[in-house]
Amino acid sequence: MQAHEVDPGSLPGDEEREMLRDSVRELLQRAGAAPGAEDLWRGLVELGATELGVDPSEGGLREILIVMEEFGRAASAAPFIGRALTNLLSRRIPALAANARGASLALAFGSLDPNPGAGSADWVDGRLSGKLRFVDAASNATLIGVVTTTPSGLVVVDRREPGLIVTPTRAIGGDGLCEIVASDVASDFIAMDPATLADLRDLGALCWMARAHGAARRAFDLAVDYAKERKQFGQPIGRFQAIQHKLADGLIALDGVRLTLANAARAFDLGTADWRYFASAAGAHGGDALRRVSLETHHAFGAIGYAEDHEAPRHFKRVHADCLAIGGATRAREALAAHLLDDPEGTLPEYDLGAAGNAFRAIVRDWLARNWSGERKAAFDAKPFEHREFDPSFALDMGKTGWIGLGWPVVFGGQARTPLEQLAFMEVMERAEAPRIGAAVQANALMMFGAPQQQAKYLPEILRGEAMHGMGYSEPNAGSDLAALTTKATREGEHWVINGQKIWTTTWWGKYMFLAARTDPDAKPKHAGISMFIVPMDTPGIDIRPSKTMYDGTFANIFYDDVRVPLDALVGEVNEGWKVLTGALANERGVVGGGIVLKVAHAFDLLCRDIRESGRQSDPLTRDRIGALAADIEVGRQLMIHCAERAVEGITPPELGAISKVFSGELMERFGESALDLLGMGAALSEGSPGALRNGRYEQGLRHSLMWVISIGTNEIQRSLIAQRGLGLPR
Repeated sequence: MQAHEVDPGSLPGDEEREMLRDSVRELLQRAGAAPGAEDLWRGLVELGATELGVDPSEGGLREILIVMEEFGRAASAAPFIGRALTNLLSRRIPALAANARGASLALAFGSLDPNPGAGSADWVDGRLSGKLRFVDAASNATLIGVVTTTPSGLVVVDRREPGLIVTPTRAIGGDGLCEIVASDVASDFIAMDPATLADLRDLGALCWMARAHGAARRAFDLAVDYAKERKQFGQPIGRFQAIQHKLADGLIALDGVRLTLANAARAFDLGTADWRYFASAAGAHGGDALRRVSLETHHAFGAIGYAEDHEAPRHFKRVHADCLAIGGATRAREALAAHLLDDPEGTLPEYDLGAAGNAFRAIVRDWLARNWSGERKAAFDAKPFEHREFDPSFALDMGKTGWIGLGWPVVFGGQARTPLEQLAFMEVMERAEAPRIGAAVQANALMMFGAPQQQAKYLPEILRGEAMHGMGYSEPNAGSDLAALTTKATREGEHWVINGQKIWTTTWWGKYMFLAARTDPDAKPKHAGISMFIVPMDTPGIDIRPSKTMYDGTFANIFYDDVRVPLDALVGEVNEGWKVLTGALANERGVVGGGIVLKVAHAFDLLCRDIRESGRQSDPLTRDRIGALAADIEVGRQLMIHCAERAVEGITPPELGAISKVFSGELMERFGESALDLLGMGAALSEGSPGALRNGRYEQGLRHSLMWVISIGTNEIQRSLIAQRGLGLPR
């Protein structure tokens, strides 16, 4: 919308936004049971909230959405949206600046509202006539703004003007909406072109979604507190797995809405051209997710939340009404589909990863264009999938760049690049369909817990692309419950002797195995007696039995029979391997979630291309499905970015990595199923089959998706972690 980009440093920061949130919350708490009273509006004026949007340096769309979230939290229907939006547009339409700035304003979108029955109005010779419905907070507003398309603009009328009748209507059993009948009412007209009116609508949809988010989050927080206190069968219901997983899903959904709303607002405030796409993604995800959270919140409350004297019903009504405003998720999904399917080159917007991230993205693209293209890449792509997981020559070439250690500290030979630069690298590698490199988890564990001589021996090999490390964790009776592992390591003189079995080991062909073994069988609790070892895979006594996976890759059952390794194979201290193991896994989940969503994003771009080429891009069901997937991908990408930003501050909290991993893994499953539905049987044909779309990549991706939901801690285990660490529910 803006003609030029804005300097991020000129905009308010996180601290100022939190101060605004606290001030508005305090004001709304004082307003009590009269959220539409004049004293509330006077309080907003005194806070300066009614001036938000006029000067970006004093507050823009992000700050406006904070106010809307607080209105939702307080179940308030104050006529704030119209004033906020006209403030934002006054930078483009100067006439709006003179429009009684301190007065409250309710907006009626009329024919621009895709909801059936929204009505319309005509403005002729300074007089307004028509009937309009679904007008938010009109009964509490000083002015009414009516969108007209012929002529194109905004009609502004005093609510007390003769001939204007405002009638409150109930929706979802709650108050807030109104019907307006105008009969030849004197009014002012501000000309606005159709594109600006569309911006007004899209910005309004964001505001209503933010209010719904605030309402859903407030009710959800009440349910979490209730789950900690309410006892059934002698214990808090928050200890029951069913409740934990229900609330974990709620937190994942709410985080997705919060992050996509913030991203859309940030893009608008910075003048980014893609802000409309991000706004549609927030609306498409939020419109469904918030209603689902609202329903599940009431399930958690049970009958106690069904009483009208409970606070939760007010939020249920608010969420459902606001999520339908301006066409809700349906209109937002169509906007995403239009971007992706109607443009012959339609693709997911590329994220701004900052100056360093954007520059590094270009450097990596250039390197891959020179080193991973043409006949070399074609020969690799012609191999069966099971031989396309790794390429030794590519790993060695990549080792010469130093990028295998792009995030490592300089002291270990790394480049200490930022998490956003690391995301840029992952994104470009995925789009180029380059094979995997390095051993990030094992390298991180060595840097955190390894002895200096171990770091000096193993890290340079990884950095040069010479050595891959597998992970020897899972066992027949110790999958997600790794503390139950039984593989034993016994000290005999100057060696550790290892006996046991590991299963589902993917990188079984690597040079080393990063192996967990029990060194104290009597330790209590069970995880206290585990140690970690680096085991060369050519050591006598190792029996590798590969098998093919259901996704055409390979893993192996590996038997360790009196395998002798020197004492310096131990990583970290004896019996403290759990700290090494869990530290590595917690780090990996955040990375894995980002890696999965980047895989889905690349495959999604290919899917949109194939749909366009098939000529099915006009099918309404196809468009709706594509819009829903696009919104989910934005959630996954935002969760990925959030983990990266937190990593800048230190180690990403484990619950954030778990949220990213759970959402992205299940998104990969949904995408795989959707691709088959949208493309038909040709997408179900496997590699090598005549007529297989993209040589079977879609169906292979679906089969592969199961691994990401199960591995590195099943999603059920991750939900328990999210509930206990992220929400503080009892263990």
